[in-house]
Amino acid sequence: MSISDALPLDVWILVERHTLLLDLAGAAEALRLANQALRRRGEPEAFRLRFCGARASAPSSVGLMLTALEPLPSLGERDWLILSGRRHPHPDDRPDGVSEREEDLRIERWLHREGSALLAGGQGRLLSICAGALLAARAGLLDGRQCTTHHESLDALRAAAPRADVQANRVFVLDGPLASSAGITAGIDLVLALIAEHCGEAIAASVAQVMVVYLRRGPQDPELSPMLAHRHHLHPALHRAQDAVCADPRADWTLARMAEAAHVTPRHLTRLFAQHGGTTPLDYLRAIRLELARREIARGVRPAQAALAAGFSSDQQLRRTRRRLTQSA
Repeated sequence: MSISDALPLDVWILVERHTLLLDLAGAAEALRLANQALRRRGEPEAFRLRFCGARASAPSSVGLMLTALEPLPSLGERDWLILSGRRHPHPDDRPDGVSEREEDLRIERWLHREGSALLAGGQGRLLSICAGALLAARAGLLDGRQCTTHHESLDALRAAAPRADVQANRVFVLDGPLASSAGITAGIDLVLALIAEHCGEAIAASVAQVMVVYLRRGPQDPELSPMLAHRHHLHPALHRAQDAVCADPRADWTLARMAEAAHVTPRHLTRLFAQHGGTTPLDYLRAIRLELARREIARGVRPAQAALAAGFSSDQQLRRTRRRLTQSA
């Protein structure tokens, strides 16, 4: 790993006039909590939050002024840029002497230049939350890309980016360095997925627990990682057991050892998994290990090696587990 890879990523959040505050704050809080979880594990922070705009301050969607914004930057090849939605102008908005259209054009020109470079390669990412995808479309960044937005803005996005593959009824869509999400709180789901990719599933699960987020899944949504499933509850003992398994899925886990991590009896832990997780301790562990094996195989690792790396005794046990979980789903 190079020195630059060990440094935190600069995550730039663009703040326009009337930015939807929940779009911005939800993503920022998830990243802050990821840093907090990493510090608790004695690891360096992964993200450095930075806020930029066409001017030094801007009113948010709820009227709260957001100040001390940095100028529109030249982005590094590892940087992330987050675009959020904004509310429509209101008749009661007071003019401030700045042409809104002139400001929009300045942002679009900057975004076309910097966003094109992010999408061209390297390790950077462009994220859009809610109607932030419309800004990316106006900057000409979505041609040939899969993307989504708030359900009320889908037609507008198709009109603004006719050569984009606009996906409806999706919580979020990942297309290489471009990541887009549906309305408002779906931005938290998107950022959690990227935290999992960058920092590991255990950190993402910890953030989801603190934020009391139920990671949603609809009929056309991508499957959620098993490491983030069965976590839509508030029971601390069950979270302790799940955190321990996610942190070291390859360990020699028994019901007694999981119960010890949760500080409860094995019988009580079994009840907690059934009542709050909708599964059994053993099936939860199997699902976690199966996902690890799937990822190893996707990287080109042979099934026998992938099985051992995930904590299975053999590829035969891996196949039996996959068959069992598929039949019970």
